[in-house]
Amino acid sequence: MVVSRARAGLLLTAAVCVSVAACGGGGSSGTATGGGATTPGQKGGTLFVINTGPHNGLDPQASYVGSDLEFASRVYARSLVTYSVGDDAKLIPDLAIDTGQMSDGGKTWTFTLVDTGKWQDGQKVTCDDVKYGISRTFATDVISNGPTYILNFLDAPSDADGSPVYKGPYKNTGQADFDKAITCAGQTLTLHFKKPWADFNYAVASLAAYSPVRKDKDKGDKSLFDVFSNGPYQLEGTFDPNKGGTWVRNPNWDEKTDPVRKALPDKIVDIEGIQSEQIYQRLLADGGDDKNAITFVTAPASILPQIVSNPSAAQRATNPAAPFVDYIQPNVTSEAMKDPKVRQAFAMATNRDAYVTANGGKQVMTPSYSVCNPEVPCYSKDFNPFGAPTAGDPAAAKKVLQDAGKTLPITITVVYRKTATRDAALAALKQTWDQGGFTVTLDGVASSGYYRTISAVAQKSKDAFWASWGADWPSGSTVLPPLFDGRINLTPTSSNQDYGWYNSDTVNAAIDAAYLIPDTAAREKAWSGVDQQISKDGAVIPLTSQKFTYVHGSNIKGYSENHLFGGFPDLATIAVK
Repeated sequence: MVVSRARAGLLLTAAVCVSVAACGGGGSSGTATGGGATTPGQKGGTLFVINTGPHNGLDPQASYVGSDLEFASRVYARSLVTYSVGDDAKLIPDLAIDTGQMSDGGKTWTFTLVDTGKWQDGQKVTCDDVKYGISRTFATDVISNGPTYILNFLDAPSDADGSPVYKGPYKNTGQADFDKAITCAGQTLTLHFKKPWADFNYAVASLAAYSPVRKDKDKGDKSLFDVFSNGPYQLEGTFDPNKGGTWVRNPNWDEKTDPVRKALPDKIVDIEGIQSEQIYQRLLADGGDDKNAITFVTAPASILPQIVSNPSAAQRATNPAAPFVDYIQPNVTSEAMKDPKVRQAFAMATNRDAYVTANGGKQVMTPSYSVCNPEVPCYSKDFNPFGAPTAGDPAAAKKVLQDAGKTLPITITVVYRKTATRDAALAALKQTWDQGGFTVTLDGVASSGYYRTISAVAQKSKDAFWASWGADWPSGSTVLPPLFDGRINLTPTSSNQDYGWYNSDTVNAAIDAAYLIPDTAAREKAWSGVDQQISKDGAVIPLTSQKFTYVHGSNIKGYSENHLFGGFPDLATIAVK
C-alpha cells in the first residue's frame, strides 16, 4: 500500500509511542532525510543500529518481527525476490532471474535461480538450499514463531487434525510427499499448492521463511542466533540477543550481482538492550558515534515534544504510517473466557479512547474495530460487532454478564508486553473492564522473547493477551489466517501467532473459501467477512491502528523507510558520511 509521506517536524504535535510489533510488512511510506530527495552516500564507515531488544531471533524461518525481517533481507538473507527502494518500491528479482512464473490458476509457481548467489564461504546458493530452507518451517516442534502459510498451502497430505504429514527435515516423516510438492531441476524451483496462491511471490519478498538455508550449516533449534550469510554482510563472532553483534562485509558477496543492496557501510554494529527513551536522548543529542546511528524503535510518548522543539532533530525526524494494529486476544480455552458472552462483555467494556490517550493521542494511533489495518483492503470501516462506543460501555457489558447468569465479578488475567507507556495504557483499559463486571489482573511480561513467551503452552491458563500485528503485504490473507487459523498455528507446545488458542470450523471454512475467489476485490471483501466473524465470536478485540516516529543521526545519508517492508528504515541504501 502507498501512504503519502510527511516530515515529522511538520506533523508531530502530540506524543508518540508504540513498540516494534509481531510481524513485518504491510505498508507505510519512505521519507528521505529532511523531507527532500534521498541523498546518495559513499562506501565506508560504521553504521550503528540502536534497539531496545532483546532480539527475537536471526533464523530466517523463525523470524516474524517486522524490523527483523527488513534487517535480515538487506544484511544477510537474500531471497528469490525482494523489494526495491524508495516511494515507488516494487517487487523485483533477487536470487531468481524474474519475480516468478505462476501457472495452473495460481497453484503452481516456478523460480529459476541465478548462478551468481554466493554463501559467505564462496559456495553457490542452489535451488536445493531454497527448498531446504522452506522445509524447516514444517518442523514446528523445532522451528517456531515464524510464518506458517506454507503449511496450509503446500500440496502434500495432512493428518486427521489438518496439520501436514510432513514434519520437517529433522524427522523421517512424509519426506517423499514434500519432495513431490517442491522440486528442483538444476536451478529451477517448482512449488505445487493445493489451492491458488496468487500473491505467493509477495510472501517470498516479505518473509524470510522462503530464504535459502544450507543443510550442512543448519543447527536446528540452535540456529536462532547462528547466521550463515548469503547477503552483503556476515556476523563477526557471536550474536548476543541482549547486547547485539557486529556485521562485517561478506567477501563473497558481489554488488554487481545484487539488484538492490548497496552495502555502503563497512560495518554495522547492532546494539540491543537500550531503552527507547535513552535511544532518543542519544539521537537528539547527536554526539560521537550516535551521529552515525539509526533505530528501528519508534519514539516513545515522552520524547516527541523534545523532537518538535529541537530544530536539528526535527530535520532528522520522519513520521511514516505504521502497518500495525494493536489488539487483545481472549483465550477461548481459559475457564473464564470460554463462554462467548463473557468475551462479548469484555469487548464491550474496552475503552479504546483511553488506550489511545495513554499512548499519546490520535496523531499516534486511532481507535479500530478491525484487526485489518485501514490501509489493507480487508479493513471493515463501519463495523462494530456489539455496538459499544470507542470509550466502551461497561454498564451494557455488566448487563450482558448478568443476563447470562454469571456471578460477578469475573476474574481475568491479561498478559501484555511491559513498557512504561504500555503499563499506563493497560491500566486505562483496566478501569472500564473492572467497571463492566470484571476484576482484571495485569500481567506485564518483559520484552525479552515476549511473543515466544505468550505462545508457549505454559501460558494457556491465562485469559487474554495483548499483541500487535501488521499485514505482510496488502491483503487480508496476511492478517487473518496467520492469526486465527488454528489448523496451521496450534500445536501441543505452542499457539504460534494464534495466542488465544482459537480454532473455529466456521472461520476455517471461510478462510478456505476466500483463497479460492479469483477476483481481488471480491476476495478482499470475503476477508473482511472473516475479520467480522472473528470479532463477533469475541475471539479478538482490535484496539488501534498506529503511526511511527523516527530520528536518525546527522551523519546518515541515503535514509529512507520502505513502505513495502512495513515502514522500517531501509538498509539497502543507508550510508554514513
